[in-house]
Amino acid sequence: MALSKTKKSNLMNTNGERLRFINKEFKAGYKLLETIENGVTYFGSSRIQLGEHAYNEARQLSANLAKKGFTAITGGGPGIMEAANRGAIEAGGRSVSFNIELATEHSNKFTQESVTFHHFFVRKVMLASSGSSYVFFPGGFGTLDEFFEISTLIKTNSLHKEVPVVLVGVGYWKPLMVWLRNIVVDRYHGFEPIDFDMWRLVDKTEEAEKIITRCSGRMGVCKY
Repeated sequence: MALSKTKKSNLMNTNGERLRFINKEFKAGYKLLETIENGVTYFGSSRIQLGEHAYNEARQLSANLAKKGFTAITGGGPGIMEAANRGAIEAGGRSVSFNIELATEHSNKFTQESVTFHHFFVRKVMLASSGSSYVFFPGGFGTLDEFFEISTLIKTNSLHKEVPVVLVGVGYWKPLMVWLRNIVVDRYHGFEPIDFDMWRLVDKTEEAEKIITRCSGRMGVCKY
């Protein structure tokens, strides 16, 4: 679902009209969101290409989880998002996306159901609210933004502490973990050492699959 540019401009001439338009976007997003059970939300670079290791891994992980009844959810763009949607489709599973109108990012063709947003923050709410698990592959600003947002929501009890947050790619994520521990935690006491328990760093999608299969939907009793 997407509104034409003409309709959009007519809807956003005043603050009141802008608010009504934002409300329409939220309603459309939640309408799709409420149909999803056992959703796995995938994040990662839109620049990773077919044939690259991370693309292949995301595609395979999504396919394996789709066969177990998990819905693949992405931001609808290329790269890792395409790989995850593609894997689900190829395995006969459900493929969903929450897209954004962005000149530099085209939508991928491997989604069955989608909603397109004008407002980035509305789309972010949908992606943060959609999963019973969250999988992060290597990425850029958007991926890191979502990583810290999901982590903040867990820290503030807006998401359950036991929701799996899986970081795929030791070479990418471990330096960030080292910096967070040595600088943010040990030097500046920015958060508690126990908060590292919310993340699971893996190098193989088989490990990610085991964590998600074991933990999704089992709030409070999951053992990693």
